[in-house]
Amino acid sequence: MMNFFKNFNKDESGAVTVDWVVLTAAVVGLAVAAYTSIESGSSNLTAKTGSYLTNMEPG
Repeated sequence: MMNFFKNFNKDESGAVTVDWVVLTAAVVGLAVAAYTSIESGSSNLTAKTGSYLTNMEPG
């Protein structure tokens, strides 16, 4: 039984999984933050462009 606990304590294969989960969560969080920033900026730009084009006179 002591060998089982010693081997379990030395086994680090699960630690890699935890690292990948944390890194993946960080990447997803950054992607959501970037999307939010880009989406609001592009919406504002689209609205301003639409206003500008509406006020233009042809010819």
